[in-house]
Amino acid sequence: MLVLLLVITAGVGLYTIRRPLPTMDGTIRLSEFSSTVTIERDARGIPTITAETDADLMRAQGYVHAQDRFFEMDYRRHVTSGRMAELVGNVPAAIEADKVIRTLGWRKVAEEEWSLISQESRDLLTAYTEGVNAYLKSREASELGVEYTILGLQAQTPEIERWHPVDSLAWLKAMAWDLKNNFEDELNRAKAYQSLGDADRVEQLYPPYPIDKHAPIVAGPNAPKDPIVPLPNGEQKDSAMGNFADTQVLAALASARKAVQAIPQQIAGGEGTGSNSFVISGKHTDTGKPILANDPHLGVSQPSVWHQVALKCKAKNDNCTFDVSGFSFAGMPGIVIGHNDKLSWGLTNTGADVTDFFLERLTDDGEGYLRGGDTEKLETRTETIKVAGEEEGIPLEIRSTLHGPIVSDVLGGLPEVSTLPVPAGSPSAGSGYAVSLAWTALQPGRTMDAVFAIGRAKTEAEVHAAAATFEVPAQNIVWATTDGDYGYVMPGKIPVRGAVSDAVIPADGAWPRPGWDPAYDWLDYLSGDQLPRVTNPEEGFIVTANQPILAPGQRPFLGKDFDYGYRSQQLRGRISADIAAGTPITTEMAQQYMLDNSNPFAKGLMPAILRLDITDPFITEAIDLLREWEKDGYAQDADSPGAAYFSAVWAHLVSRTFDDDLPDTLSLGNNSKTLAIMINLMDDPQSVWWDDRTTVNVRETRDEILTQALTKARYELTNVQGKDSNRWNWGSLHKFHPQHALLGGEGVPAPVRWLVNPAPVEVSGGSSIVNATGWKIVAGQRERFDYQVTSGPSMRMVADMSNLDNSTWVNLTGNSGHPASPHYTDQIDAWASGEYYPWPFSPDAVTKAATNTLKIEPKS
Repeated sequence: MLVLLLVITAGVGLYTIRRPLPTMDGTIRLSEFSSTVTIERDARGIPTITAETDADLMRAQGYVHAQDRFFEMDYRRHVTSGRMAELVGNVPAAIEADKVIRTLGWRKVAEEEWSLISQESRDLLTAYTEGVNAYLKSREASELGVEYTILGLQAQTPEIERWHPVDSLAWLKAMAWDLKNNFEDELNRAKAYQSLGDADRVEQLYPPYPIDKHAPIVAGPNAPKDPIVPLPNGEQKDSAMGNFADTQVLAALASARKAVQAIPQQIAGGEGTGSNSFVISGKHTDTGKPILANDPHLGVSQPSVWHQVALKCKAKNDNCTFDVSGFSFAGMPGIVIGHNDKLSWGLTNTGADVTDFFLERLTDDGEGYLRGGDTEKLETRTETIKVAGEEEGIPLEIRSTLHGPIVSDVLGGLPEVSTLPVPAGSPSAGSGYAVSLAWTALQPGRTMDAVFAIGRAKTEAEVHAAAATFEVPAQNIVWATTDGDYGYVMPGKIPVRGAVSDAVIPADGAWPRPGWDPAYDWLDYLSGDQLPRVTNPEEGFIVTANQPILAPGQRPFLGKDFDYGYRSQQLRGRISADIAAGTPITTEMAQQYMLDNSNPFAKGLMPAILRLDITDPFITEAIDLLREWEKDGYAQDADSPGAAYFSAVWAHLVSRTFDDDLPDTLSLGNNSKTLAIMINLMDDPQSVWWDDRTTVNVRETRDEILTQALTKARYELTNVQGKDSNRWNWGSLHKFHPQHALLGGEGVPAPVRWLVNPAPVEVSGGSSIVNATGWKIVAGQRERFDYQVTSGPSMRMVADMSNLDNSTWVNLTGNSGHPASPHYTDQIDAWASGEYYPWPFSPDAVTKAATNTLKIEPKS
């Protein structure tokens, strides 16, 4: 890496950095195209592609994606194929990720999907691939991304392979992986039981959804609960849960946790990710037509996960059917979220439970597993992981049961045989436990068909038809048309779990399941018209923000670990209040709804804080900030002293309440679930959770822990921001600092990080706030916490169905993936300050906004 520093500081860096920048003006001739294509880019480098055929539209999108984001595309296909080590060399984290992804078989499933999707989708994917390869042709690696030059200085420069259509399909697996739900909750419940030894206390960490205060997305029919038999109470329950206290089970689950955490996140940021979307009937807007808004909350990344683009036919006919604009994924054709000339749509994650871990009991020889009293043979296959710069590959044996691949032995051997008695309810024979993963995305599906179909959809029926093939990830879709209709539909492939008599562990998907008992197997899948939907509801609007789709107990059963609805209810409250007041809702009002910084954590905790009898003037001075902040509606603004102090109080409160009870590897997240837990505890000042187990002969209560948190937070901010509390501010603590996926971390030399990482930006908002700039509660030295943004609105859009040219959008960072491009970070300041850009759509508006025009002519 010393060579790298010398190269950058020697003055040749500018040429190297600028070399990958694409041509955006003039005329080029390419044999892959059948007709003239025009690519008009606006002041932010956002392309509008106009062509005469669907095939040429997709070819041009592939060409443009490769122009702007090829390294990102190449990185993604290496990740999704389990080939990261081929790109970066002998890096342990990359090799571990490759092992796990190969075990899950993302690429293998994508290859199976190729024959399942429609011929039209295959044709469009092929055309997209031709466009990518047309750009790659005759270009060496250094012309495609500065990252290749940097990687080449520490290892060999990776060979650039031609794009393949399955590379695009495989990206859907990464998208589904990051947007699955309930995944870590299963492992966390078992881990919590290990420490607590009390199933009831574990359940207190997963309180029921407050349905009396927070509405679901749609009102379902009055129906009984699904036939899932709960555990008995008391001693019987804890006896049954003894499976999760067995050392061998714990070893297998810990190994599974380590494996799944080795996969690098591609779009989501884990804790705090979600999304907001809403659609408002034209009866309540200033134009008489619906308004639709969306802001998916994903991980902080550089470049942004989204590439903005429009795909427009010069004249719509049987050969050219698209007139669509919005947000795409580099490496995949089509528009994922956006609008066409008749319909707009937005997506949020459903939170449906689409994964289950299965405990498997292995036979003595380790080649089979027990099931219902019989023995089944493990399926095995061997793959080889290649490492850049090394001749010898790494062999990997992959084992699977009928539930799915075994993930507990990927990064190490199977757990050793336990010498303890076999837990109740498990088979008596075998050489140990393993953990397999059942996940709907490991079944081939037709989601790619849905991406193309929704881009063309114009009516309710066509949206529903598209949704029927949108299998993974399970998403909420809100939609609206220029005709004035609007609605909601839930697509997805959702497992059906049956009733289990005399269940030894819960059968609702909340805990790992005993694989030896066939009663715990998935029975079928829900999809299509079996899933909730609503059109033109009487309420006059729809809000989805990851809360439950249906009220608890209503069918179909979709899971139980949803967001607790603080964001959704804040949005519902603002929209319904304006409707009740008779105020016509405008696109500007919709923009402001998404920027709402009101902090629900403060609303839940402040009454208890303000009742405390604290006399220390050093602490009461800070508490006075909270009183002033209360008058501002608990607005989590960047310049707010009260927001800074409360956030520090919250971090210390959660840490001091739960860290002594839970293992180091299991801390509560900074999310709506933790808020729901805390609100429940505020009503129980003597709860055992308040007691600090590290103190002797003392039992702490709520008020003592609250006082400690207020005191610790006062000292923390005094050390970090000074003694004068009026000069504190949330933004200097809460910075947005996206990092490049490969070259942005601390292990990379500073000059490279300066090149690829944007400067930090102070932002408003926070976790479980509508303006959801999430952060994690992680204590550092001297009990100082890191409030840096880890997730946030990856984009914001507002679609005006009365005049699509009046719609607005903004990306997280910029449209380009090249650090030398002005469009690498040219939207970040607008995003951080809550501004939006015009979203030109009509031909006249596009041409008027264009600053660059590139024509592609067919070459005979």
